Amino acid sequence: MTFDVVIVGGGPVGLVAAIEARLAGLSAVVLEQRSGVIDKACGEGLMPGAIPLLARLGVDPVGVPLRGITYNQGTRSVTHRFAGEPGRGVRRTALHDALRARALELGVELCTSKVDSIDQDESGVRVGAVQGSTVQASYLLACDGLHSTVARLVGLTLPAPVRRRRYGIRQHYAVAPWGDTVEIHYARSAEIYVTPIAPDEVGIAMLGAQHTDFDAVIAGIPDLAARLAGAAVASSRRGAGPFRQRTRARTAGRVLLVGDASGYVDAITGEGLRLGFAQAGAAISCIVAGDPARYEIEWRRITRDFRITTTALVRIATSPLRRAIVPLSATLPGRFGAVVESLAR
Repeated sequence: MTFDVVIVGGGPVGLVAAIEARLAGLSAVVLEQRSGVIDKACGEGLMPGAIPLLARLGVDPVGVPLRGITYNQGTRSVTHRFAGEPGRGVRRTALHDALRARALELGVELCTSKVDSIDQDESGVRVGAVQGSTVQASYLLACDGLHSTVARLVGLTLPAPVRRRRYGIRQHYAVAPWGDTVEIHYARSAEIYVTPIAPDEVGIAMLGAQHTDFDAVIAGIPDLAARLAGAAVASSRRGAGPFRQRTRARTAGRVLLVGDASGYVDAITGEGLRLGFAQAGAAISCIVAGDPARYEIEWRRITRDFRITTTALVRIATSPLRRAIVPLSATLPGRFGAVVESLAR
């Protein structure tokens, strides 16, 4: 089989890359080792900047409006409501289902396959699968997540730092949302993200060190524990991480790293999907222009503000200054709002 683009990784970013390829007139195949609709531990809040990106692709996932961000710490609270259009709380499986349907509608081929070898030359890329099959394409987009097999096979991974390793846990509860913002609770040892995703359901995601006790953290936030008391659990608990991943570059010949596979700081801002979607569009544009090397420049431009802001936030959140985050944000609401808006758009 020969394609213009082979995409390794069939999560949301991989499917967006495939849709972008088809809309640009390129043939595309997605290789994903998992079958069907894929779930993942994440916050499930699409920031306002992600909605028009999806709309341009013809994708409109079912969800509920998110109109801002609220920080909570003890008795202190500060809220910034988005200046323009809202974001959207979307169950990860609903987002994946909508993207998968659009990809199939456009003629993307979806194959259940695990990659174990990559060989490239001036004419193209050959991807070997565990099953023994080979897929050939002019270019390869690695959209296979935090622990990317492709990035490792082409020698682009760097050792992950030992310090500040953070992990995520996510659980859904069958309870009506009590607000229309993403609610972030700064507990002593973790952050809890509460995201409305349906009229009768919220997603709770936790970020913290490995082995942090999810239930104990919830119990230590009295207001949140009271709202969840008696609510039925609506999903199995999932984990992810560590989040800090580094790559030495985002391109290696005809291979381009997109989304979390390209390197990731932390999930603290909830910007992973918006950035991944933007990177996918940039990667396809560079391929269409016949200039894949330019993707490195585009990647740095797209991720610059995110990398700077997220690195700073993680350093604060893992230091003694953590206790000052909400009080300082409440004292400087204009600055707090500016940071939220810059990330949201």
